[in-house]
Formats: sequence, structure tokens, C-alpha cells
Amino acid sequence: MILLVQVTGALFGLLAVLFGAFGAHALKKSFTEDQLKSFETGVKYQMYHAILLIVLGFNLGFTSTLETYMGYCFIFGTLLFSFSIYGLCLSGAKGRKWKFLGPVTPVGGLFLLAGWALLFYSFIAHIV
Repeated sequence: MILLVQVTGALFGLLAVLFGAFGAHALKKSFTEDQLKSFETGVKYQMYHAILLIVLGFNLGFTSTLETYMGYCFIFGTLLFSFSIYGLCLSGAKGRKWKFLGPVTPVGGLFLLAGWALLFYSFIAHIV
């Protein structure tokens, strides 16, 4: 699990830089202002969680169920949240918005919230 978290974090970071550059240069002309802001939000959240995954991968052993669920929440949450935003923006720019992705974004956000809640709990569990 440690390797999965580290590799996924590195891949998410690589893709965030790539997508950020792509959005800032290639998509700037075809996106509306709102689409560009949404795309940038997806890139920012992806990078934040890429860094988090790498840090967790070097600091946690992922030997407990709590740590494993936390890792999966951050991985799946980032995929669902950021990549659904990319899909919505790209399809919207082409005039055929993939509306089925609309509900996927908040589900990804819930996974991210769950991951952060699990991380918080892991810090305070020994205090309570």
C-alpha cells in the first residue's frame, strides 16, 4: 500500500503540472472564464492531494485499516473530484457537456473529506 500511495502521489503531481500547463496555454482560448477557473480548481486540488499522498507514503506504514482507508479515500477522491471537473470543462468547451459527471464531483469531494477526517482521527485517537 505504501508504494501505491507514493506512486499515485507522484503520478497525480506529474499530471497536475501537465494539466496546469495545458489549461494555462492550450485551453485558455477555448474555455470560458468559468471553465478555466473550474479547471484550475481541479488542478489545485489534484496537486494538494498529490503532495499529501507522498508525505503520507513516507510517514505512515499503512499497516492499519484506518491508514489504508485513508489512502484509498485520498486516491479515489482525487480521481473522482479533479478528473470529473476536467471532463465537465472539456466536454462543455466542445458544446456537449457530460452532465453525468456533475454528481461525480461532490462524491469525490466526500471521499476527500472522509480522508481528511480519518487523518484527523488518527492524530487525536490516542488523546481521546
